[in-house]
Amino acid sequence: MDWNPLLLTFELAIATTVILLILSIPLAYWLSNTKTRFKAIVETLVSMPLVLPPTVIGFYFLMAFSPNNFFGEWINEWLGITLVFSFPGLVIASIIYSLPFMVHPIQSGLSNLPKSIQEAAYVMGKSKLTTLFRIQLPNIKTSLLTGIVLSFAHTVGEFGVVLMIGGNIPGRTKVASIAIYDEVEALNYEAANLYSIILFAITFCILLAVYLKTGKHLNKLGR
Repeated sequence: MDWNPLLLTFELAIATTVILLILSIPLAYWLSNTKTRFKAIVETLVSMPLVLPPTVIGFYFLMAFSPNNFFGEWINEWLGITLVFSFPGLVIASIIYSLPFMVHPIQSGLSNLPKSIQEAAYVMGKSKLTTLFRIQLPNIKTSLLTGIVLSFAHTVGEFGVVLMIGGNIPGRTKVASIAIYDEVEALNYEAANLYSIILFAITFCILLAVYLKTGKHLNKLGR
């Protein structure tokens, strides 16, 4: 059995989840506080990956990242990175594709916090940044954990987007979902089952740990 697809899958999921967490906190904070008319447009764009077919998103990534287009050419010339059929391209595509799975739980957690907590911190002279990181985020640990797990699990299961933008290059872009598809195409069901059962077991353990942790947290809150 080739372990590279599994290792590459979890490397991609970890990189995507960490970057998404960093990017989603300010975005979710802005969405939970702003009253601008552009909020609906931004929320729609964030939610688009939930309804669009992965192949549609993957196709547009393929066009945008191609060295024949402006963005892909600019990245290639200025940063020396080719995004099409490469691991960095997979990470960027996964970040955008999994964006709603991180932003929505954090936005919901911040929106449901009593405004009095935020206002009390401001009255005591705390800055917005201090209030966010020392008061608001510690009070939405469950939402943060939910966003992290959903984003990780969603990235692990990606197929259409990674196939379109990454192709099927062993050791570079061939993740577990692509390996499973290859083995099924080759009628090698034993290998496909092995990849699948490993993904199933790891995902089950992660989700179980989250539910146990979330349940304890809610019990402490007396809910």
